[in-house]
Amino acid sequence: MKYQSRKKAIILLADGTIFHGKAIGKEGSAFGEVCFNTGMTGYQEVFTDPSYFGQLMVTTNAHIGNYGISNDDNESKSIKISGLICKNFSYNFSRDAADSSLEAFFDEHNLFAISDVDTRALVSYIREHGAMNAVISTEIDNSSELKKQLEAIPSMKGLELASKVSTTEPYYFGNENATYKIAALDIGIKTNILRNLAKRDAYIKVFPYNTSYQEMSLWNPDGYFLSNGPGDPEPLTDAIALAKEIINHDHPLFGICLGHQVIALANGISTYKMHNGHRGINHPVKNLITGKGEITSQNHGFAINREETESHSDLEITHLHLNDHTVAGMAIKNKNCFSVQYHPEASPGPHDSSYLFDQFIENIKQSISKKATI
Repeated sequence: MKYQSRKKAIILLADGTIFHGKAIGKEGSAFGEVCFNTGMTGYQEVFTDPSYFGQLMVTTNAHIGNYGISNDDNESKSIKISGLICKNFSYNFSRDAADSSLEAFFDEHNLFAISDVDTRALVSYIREHGAMNAVISTEIDNSSELKKQLEAIPSMKGLELASKVSTTEPYYFGNENATYKIAALDIGIKTNILRNLAKRDAYIKVFPYNTSYQEMSLWNPDGYFLSNGPGDPEPLTDAIALAKEIINHDHPLFGICLGHQVIALANGISTYKMHNGHRGINHPVKNLITGKGEITSQNHGFAINREETESHSDLEITHLHLNDHTVAGMAIKNKNCFSVQYHPEASPGPHDSSYLFDQFIENIKQSISKKATI
């Protein structure tokens, strides 16, 4: 009965194009940049990934919600997407490990979502015309007002969002008696990154997005980590200054996604907003050092300038995205620093790239050994 009585809804894109659907639960409107994820599984991890803050998520898998929600699978404490757009929404679920339905999860976090959308047509349109702002709404008879409100939504280009998702106070993760201490800058960190570091005998202290090097170094960590996150990297002046200090002191440093872009900016490499970005769990990457291919999980709408990276005397490109040949990883020559544009912690996704966490720990070991001989 609920399914039959659902209210009609629309997707209004910034260029005026309209797609139609139906509200999944609550009525209302939600604004954000529309983007799509091609993963067949992992919708819960995607919805709670801080890197998706401010975005309307189009899922290309035809069925969403069919295995419910497990509290252990959250990548943060709350849903981070602005709204969901899908084809078929399942109100019922069949998974023994599930704690609730996706519908109940949306109700708990007050998320507006719509289904019964021709997502194949919508994704094709976005692929051709690029990611843009949009609104999803049940106010289908008030499109002129929706257009005015949509025009007031800022573009993702130039938008600083790390402060919206970062912790406000430092906190700890892992075993305090672990061998290694890692200071992590939270500019949108995923829980599974912390899990991957902790299971490699590391104790992590997570710091707010605007923490200075002086404050972070007081903890005397063995290594530093710059996390993933949402928005444009260029406004993150505090994080860029922090990266410069860490690199100048030659501490072990590892950056993922937004952290990778921050490290590039700290080295004078520019970044740019991509036409669509990479969002999915089957993106092919080549490790240029080993010659091996990796199937990777990715989620980013910005990238670093390849030509500038190639011509930089202190930088080495270590990984390339094989679909469009964008920079997927780099290292600083003669410094204990490397970064990747993709997500080795996956969640969701394959584990081909989990070796990068081992590489980071090995860099820390070598740094500790080097200090001991001085």
